[in-house]
Amino acid sequence: MKIGRESLKVVEFGGLEIRDYTAERDGSSSMAEITVPAGTRHKRAWSKRSDKYYYVIDGRLSFIVDNQVVDLSTGDACIIRRGARFSYENKTVAVAKLLLVHTPSFDLAEEVFEE
Repeated sequence: MKIGRESLKVVEFGGLEIRDYTAERDGSSSMAEITVPAGTRHKRAWSKRSDKYYYVIDGRLSFIVDNQVVDLSTGDACIIRRGARFSYENKTVAVAKLLLVHTPSFDLAEEVFEE
């Protein structure tokens, strides 16, 4: 099944632009592309349900996972296990892009935002 990027709606979330490729589709995992503008930060959060797999498509980001700083650049990945507290920030002047996979699939009711 093809899911064309141009058919996806953009969801704004705290300055992030999210394109969810698997919204309203049944599946064991979900996948989204996230555009992270310069200076934008994802507030500290954790998931009761899913492991998260972040892959940097383009740019550089600084993640904090369970109080440990993890700097990522194009081609790097960060795995955040269910229950781990995390946040990330684009400290550069350029836009960054991420691919995010949730396993099992994303459920907003199971995400906890602390800030």
